[in-house]
Amino acid sequence: MGGWSTVKKRRSVKVGNLTMGGGAPPIVQSMNNTLTTDVKATLNQIEALARAGCELTRLAVPDRAAADVLPEIVRNSPLPIVADIHFSADLALRSLEAGVSKLRINPGNIGGPDKLREVATAAAALRVPIRVGVNAGSLEARIIAEEGGVTAHGLVRSALEAARLLEEADFRDIVISLKASSPALTIAAYRELAGRCDYPLHIGVTEAGFGSTGLIRSAVGIGTLLAEGIGDTLRVSLTDDPLAEVAAAWDILAALGLRRRGPTFISCPTCGRTQVDLVRTAAEVKNALAHITEPLTIAVMGCVVNGPGEAREADFGLAGGKDFFALFSRGEVLEKVPAERAAARLIEVVNEYVAGKASEA
Repeated sequence: MGGWSTVKKRRSVKVGNLTMGGGAPPIVQSMNNTLTTDVKATLNQIEALARAGCELTRLAVPDRAAADVLPEIVRNSPLPIVADIHFSADLALRSLEAGVSKLRINPGNIGGPDKLREVATAAAALRVPIRVGVNAGSLEARIIAEEGGVTAHGLVRSALEAARLLEEADFRDIVISLKASSPALTIAAYRELAGRCDYPLHIGVTEAGFGSTGLIRSAVGIGTLLAEGIGDTLRVSLTDDPLAEVAAAWDILAALGLRRRGPTFISCPTCGRTQVDLVRTAAEVKNALAHITEPLTIAVMGCVVNGPGEAREADFGLAGGKDFFALFSRGEVLEKVPAERAAARLIEVVNEYVAGKASEA
């Protein structure tokens, strides 16, 4: 896909060393679930997120104690930090002083116009963007009454009114998010918002759930928007370890051909022609190669007749026959391997390839 946020040209903001909007690829982010005041645990989780491919993470700053440890966290973090603030201009100001790269606030509950202007002025001086976040679950009662319920248009109204408060404070480095637990409502809201403003958009389906339900709801909502060129940064909100959110985000981006990190795994459904343990083999290969960051396509197919052809663009793959697999690369069969050794042999070949690429770099 060429360009980004093609529905309406996005302006760009800098978040630490990242560019959000302005045609830059979507940024993968998550949120720590550690207590911010537990500095060691928080930094350990940030480092794990960075290794997993997270590019930006958000920390809850609910009180003075959390704000007081931010300088140490920011100083030692491998990722830019977003401070999540509610109801307190003082905590927002302290977070800025600590060196965070972005604020997440609700301009309507930060303490009034004077407090909002104070925060906006400080953020502008440090060139720190502010995300305006609107959630369906906390939409203003006034808007719900006027709209006759929680609607896409109501979410957009709330977001633009909040952004206008910052604009009146002469602040323009704004990022907007509109989130609902309903993918359909989320999609409709972002479609309208994308045509009505040029601020970078943070996309996601909030409270998506856990397990396959959360993954499917997130993929439907986020994937639809990304396919339409809407979204400059994404968070997959799962009831799970934040590392799972990052993995899911990269899977969504890879599925759309937008960004790649690590292997993309292809495997066919089983059928009456399958004469090998395809499920076990595919799982073994995927688990063993999960550490690779090289953007490869790995296939594990059940049929030796059709497998290499159906996955001919895969960098490496297996196609099952009777008690054996054909090991192939980009559609060409390299060798036949007994079924019990096939996964190990494919893993060996891929690791050798990756090591060779690393030595050439």
